[in-house]
Amino acid sequence: MVIIIRFIKYVIINMLVFLFLFLVLTIVPIFWVQYIFKKNDKVISDMPFNGFEFGQELLRELNLSNVKIEETKLGDHYDLEEKKVKILDSRLQKKSLTAISIICHEIGHAIQHSENYAPLETRTKIVKNTQWINKFSMSLIYVVLPLVVSFGAFPLIKILLPLILLSLIIGIVIHLITLEVELDASFNKAYPIMKLKIPVIYHSQCKSILRAAAFTYVVGVIRNFLSLRILWTLLSRIK
Repeated sequence: MVIIIRFIKYVIINMLVFLFLFLVLTIVPIFWVQYIFKKNDKVISDMPFNGFEFGQELLRELNLSNVKIEETKLGDHYDLEEKKVKILDSRLQKKSLTAISIICHEIGHAIQHSENYAPLETRTKIVKNTQWINKFSMSLIYVVLPLVVSFGAFPLIKILLPLILLSLIIGIVIHLITLEVELDASFNKAYPIMKLKIPVIYHSQCKSILRAAAFTYVVGVIRNFLSLRILWTLLSRIK
């Protein structure tokens, strides 16, 4: 009984430390991204095009006639299966650096797709084949594991933690590949285009926006690394 109580205390302390690190290392980057987007989202009256017009012009020039730009409420992204650049409505109609940069970033993914960019295809395949593992691990972490720990069922804990660790490792691999894909879309695809299309005085701001768009996925990497660290520590404590 004493061993069980000690283990539960250890779990609680580590969970509190994890929560603190999680808040600092994931919430701060999210606020930074939103700050960059908002800071550069002011309407520029003499901009010759809004986000949608800019995107349409790029698709024509890049000969991506099979790619469409579509409004979405689910966040800006490129849909590989539908071949659609899906953008928030507020960005499509706006003449701001944030709107234009984000649309250009997502079109960067369309360029990757047209060039059969290997990391993009690899990420898509991994995500499709491992979605069930991620859902399963989340149910283990947030439902099963707390119940098992509270009842002190150590044999089950020894089985659960390795399964969760495996799913987290897969998640880290996905996020790292995603980060490579996002950085390429921002700096190898979108930024060279924007340097040609946007006045020089706005280049540094566009670069900041593209960096923020790419580094959104850093949060996922940090979260999974933190989860991996605490679960590995817990696993090593179980005899």
